Parts: sequence; C-alpha cells; structure tokens
Amino acid sequence: MTQNASLESALQRITATQDATPDAMADLIAAIRPRRADDGEYAVNVLRSLAFLLSQRPEFRRGLRDYLMRLIGTRRQLHLYTDTGILSNEGVWSAFRRRLGEKLLPGEYRDGYLKDVFGQVFARKDDHLWVGAVPDAVWLEVWQAMQFGEGQHERDARNTRLELLEAAQVLSYRISAIGLEPELVRNHPAIEQFESPFLTQNVALRDYLERYKACLVDPTVAHEDDSHVRILLSQCEEIIGKLRKTAAQEGVSVSLTYLMVRLQQHLARLRLVLDLLAPEQAQQLPERAVRFFKVLVEADNRKTSLRDLFATNTDLLALQITEHAGRTGEHYIASNRSEWKAMAKSAMGAGLIVGFMALLKILTTKLKLAPLIEAFAFSMNYSLGFMLVHVLHFTIATKQPAMTAARIAATIEQHGVGGKNRLDALVDLIEAVARTQFVAILGNVGVAIPTAFAIALTVKYGLGEVWVTPEKALYLLHDLDPIRSLALPHAAIAGCCLFLSGLISGYYDNKAVYNRIPERLLQLRWPRRLFGFPRWQRICTYIENNLGALAGNFFFGIMLGSMGTLGFLLGLPLDIRHITFSSAYLAYAAVALDFQLGWQLWTMSIIGIALIGLTNLAVSFSLALFVALRSRRIRFVDGSTLVLKLLQRFLRSPQRFFIAPKDAPVITAVQPTQAG
Repeated sequence: MTQNASLESALQRITATQDATPDAMADLIAAIRPRRADDGEYAVNVLRSLAFLLSQRPEFRRGLRDYLMRLIGTRRQLHLYTDTGILSNEGVWSAFRRRLGEKLLPGEYRDGYLKDVFGQVFARKDDHLWVGAVPDAVWLEVWQAMQFGEGQHERDARNTRLELLEAAQVLSYRISAIGLEPELVRNHPAIEQFESPFLTQNVALRDYLERYKACLVDPTVAHEDDSHVRILLSQCEEIIGKLRKTAAQEGVSVSLTYLMVRLQQHLARLRLVLDLLAPEQAQQLPERAVRFFKVLVEADNRKTSLRDLFATNTDLLALQITEHAGRTGEHYIASNRSEWKAMAKSAMGAGLIVGFMALLKILTTKLKLAPLIEAFAFSMNYSLGFMLVHVLHFTIATKQPAMTAARIAATIEQHGVGGKNRLDALVDLIEAVARTQFVAILGNVGVAIPTAFAIALTVKYGLGEVWVTPEKALYLLHDLDPIRSLALPHAAIAGCCLFLSGLISGYYDNKAVYNRIPERLLQLRWPRRLFGFPRWQRICTYIENNLGALAGNFFFGIMLGSMGTLGFLLGLPLDIRHITFSSAYLAYAAVALDFQLGWQLWTMSIIGIALIGLTNLAVSFSLALFVALRSRRIRFVDGSTLVLKLLQRFLRSPQRFFIAPKDAPVITAVQPTQAG
C-alpha cells in the first residue's frame, strides 16, 4: 500500500468511528511511523502529506479533529502530565524492581486514563526517535491543517485546561514534599534557616491558580502572569546546583541523587505545564504543545529503561567515586627527582612484602584445603598483605592506573574548556605518570625477585627444606608462558579486579565523608575509654583519610584470592596473573630447579612477566579512564594530536618518560568539577 493510501485508509477509519477507542489513532501513527526509527526524513514526508490531505479534505480534517477531542476529553489526563517520565517516590531500588517486572510482564492497561492510551498509540519503544527527529515546524503544519478554530470544542479545551491546572498543583505539592526530605535538609541546612523556596513556590502557585480559575469563570477579571512562581522555581533549581557542588566536600549517595533527579524532573515538568497555561502567550501555544508532546513520547517510550534509571541516578556518585580516586592518584605522580626516588623506595618496600606473600600462597596450596577454605586463605593472604603495604606507605605499581586515570580525565576536561595550552599540560601529566609507573614497576619487581631468591635459597640450603617441588616449579613456569597458557587472559581479569578495587576505594572514601563515619566513631564511649580520647581521635582521623584505600585493598585481595576457586566451581577457566607475584614465582621456580632453565624458558618467562604487567596496566587504566570520562560527560576528540605531541616529546627527551628531571615543575592538582 502506498504512503497516501495508508494515510487515507487510517483517516477514513477515524472519520467513520463514533467512539473514542485508541485503535484508530494507533493505525494513523503506524501509517506515519518509518521502518527505521531514525528515519526522520520519511516521517517528515508522511506528515506533510497528512497536512496536505487535511487541508484538501474537510471531512478528514473534521473527523480527525473531533476524534482527537473525544479521545483526550473523555479520559483522565492528570497522570499523563504528572507521572509520565517522572520518578516516583519509591526509591531507586524499588524503581529498578518495578521496571524489571514491567519488562517481563507489562503493566495493566486502563482505558480511562490518557496516560495508558498514550502508551498504546506510541507503542514502539523507539517512537521517540522519529518523533524527535521531525522538526517542530512540520508538526505545526499538521496542527494548523486541522484548523481547530472551525470546531466547537470550547468544553473540551476548558476540561484540558482544568486538568493542566490540577497537574500544576500536584507537581507543586510534590516539589514541596521532596524539598523537605531530611536527606536534602541535612546536606543543605540553609533550607531550614531561611524561608524555603520549596514551600513558598507552592503558596505562590496556589494564588496564581486561584486567579487563573477566577478568570475562567469571569473573563473580565484581570489575569496576572506567573513570573513570581518562575522566580521561586529558579531558586529551587539554584539549591539543587548548590547540593551538587557541595557533594565534592560532603559526599553523595544514590538516595540523595534520586531525590535531586526527582526534584529536577518535577521542576522541569511544572515549567512546561505553566508554558501551556500562560494566556498572555496564547500565540505560542502550538509551539509549546509540540515540545511538550515530544517530551511525553520520549518519557513514555523509556519508562521501563533500566539504563536510564541507573544513568540518571548514579552519575553524581560515579563522579564522586572517580574524584576521590583522582585525589588518591595525585600521590602516584612523581613531578620531580625527589618524588621519583620516594616512589622507587615505596615500591621497593611493597616488592619485599609481595615476596613473602607469594611464598605464603605457595605454602597454602600445599595444604590441599577444601576449595572454599582455600579461597578464604588465599583471600586473607592477599587482603592483609595489600593492607599492610598501604599501612606502611608502600606502593603496588598496578594500583596506579585506576587512580591516575581520574586525574588524567580531569585534565582532559580542563583541556576541553581551556584550549590548546591544556593539551601541553596533559602531555606533561602523561609523561609524569609514565615515569612514575615505570619506577614503581621496577621497584616492585626489582625487589620481589631478590626477596624470593633469598627466601628460597635460605629454605633450601640453610634449612634443608623443600617448599617448592620441581613439579610445582614447572607448573609455576607454565603459568608464565604467554603462548601455551592463559596467562594474558588471566592478567586481563586481574586488570579488571584492579579497576574495581579503584572504584571501591572511591566509593568508601565518599561513604566515609557522606555518612560522617569518623565523627560518629568519635562519639563511641568504650573506645575513648579504652584508647584515650587523643589516641582515638587520631585513629578516627586515620580512618577518615584511609578507609577507601583499606577497603579497596581488602576487596582487591578477596577478588584475587577467590577468582580461581570461582572458576573451579563454575567450570570456567578463571584465574588471575599479577606482574609482581609472577616475578616472585619465577624466582621460586628457578631455585627449585637449581637454575637449570634453558635460555628459551628464561626468555619466555621474562617476556610473559612483561606482557602480564602490560596487560594488568592496560586493562585497569582503560576501564578507569573510560568510567572517569563518562562520569564527567566529556568526550576527548584530540587523541591524534595528543599522540603526536607525546611522540615528539619522547623523541626529543626519551629519558623524561623513565627518569624524572631534577628541575621539573610540580604538577598542580586539577580542581574537581561537578556535573550540572
């Protein structure tokens, strides 16, 4: 059937029907809908054909106009205006369960509500794409072609206006209620100290609506504009902006973000409703109605979207997590020679501890424990060892990428705002990160291997014990082979764990600030009596500054220690490979075999360790940088220019990527910014 024939068939059905069922309207939308949702040009052509038919065929024009007024006027409109596309007060996790349930089993259809009818008409989940792609001017052509002035629809128009008035009142009441939520008040105490705009906007709106209703009853009554209400709504939006800014210092939670998103949605919807009610701008009503129509179509199409739910309610939390990781990452960047040497010493200390941790893992394996018990023992070895590394102010090299990625993302954001000079600053930062990463890996591996050699030689020749058998040694060497084993995929899994540990660190740092954990710990009586107030205060301060790092290291150890057991239980080839531990295992295996390794095995093992380390770093850094950029809602478009500048810098001064210069300027911290 041709385009015009489909339109005429749908219009004939609409003209013939005398009821207000949505089926005829659904047929008309189906005739307009393009095969590809993003084909806006097709929809434009069909809508222009529809406008032409309506202008040439009065019976079609009259039939569609009367049908639309019956369809809208015989149903409850309020919920379409106040609920569609707006989060309810159920909370983010309840909303997740409800949306998931509606994906599996659609909600009940109630014909008496325009909200449900609207969903039936625009039933495809991608309808908003072509509806939004059609220019407003084309939709206005269809509106004008229907010539609403010809018909006698004053009663229906009045009913719609009353529904809009009620919708404005409902939205205003909800804004007042959300604005008084304890969590909002706790994060912005000024709401209680001064007259809250969340309350005064409701008072002002009630007065405005009463005058509006009086004008409907008596047209001679002077109408006042809604400027005062809009000013108060702007003040509400300013408070939301302040809450987002103070989140950098006070922390944030998913529930607080949920409240702010709900507030923003209600404020935006109330403005749209007020736009439709404004009688002094009646000539702009069609344009505003079209914009409102597009908003409603998209909102209805995405009402069960889980991605949208999490994207809108976790963006600020993700930003705060990466910001906390970024502030931690500043300690992993050596600007000058003294900082570079300090990083080397810190990494060497971690290498010493890892040498003993690797031995403990080998000895635990010899115990032949049950799988879950063994996973627990491995996890505690890793977790407590990593926590000890942190407490002693040592550095695990592979922890750096997850921390420094947020710092690089912040500099990229500054570059996007500040111009080309920021690109040079980004090159300086990457150069500093590269040499810091190099010296940290060198320190870890350079000490882990001698430590393992010393322990193994002492045990074998000093104590006469055999802790690593030749069979175990061959197994350890096989795990380092990048070709004949799954060393590199397992190294990628370890990189994912490193990335997740960085997120966990940022999450707990944010949690410590937001939930006032140090201040609450300080109020406990028994620790104050046990340790004394000054010592307990120092402990609380330490927890405030280190909770995230300790939690990240603890959970990182759990992930590394339980991955192999998880793979065993699931029947999947899951395991981890970590560069520092792998280098220690090479030393233990070499001593167990009396250094009788051919040069091919030595070469393959060293190459395997290098590739394991590269995979660890590349995976964790890529994931961390991706999340950091997404949380800031930025897209870096100068990648080729950056690579060229880095190459030029490397060819001019390659040593600066490995050894910090003595007179290098200190790289200043980039101040975090908040998503608006």
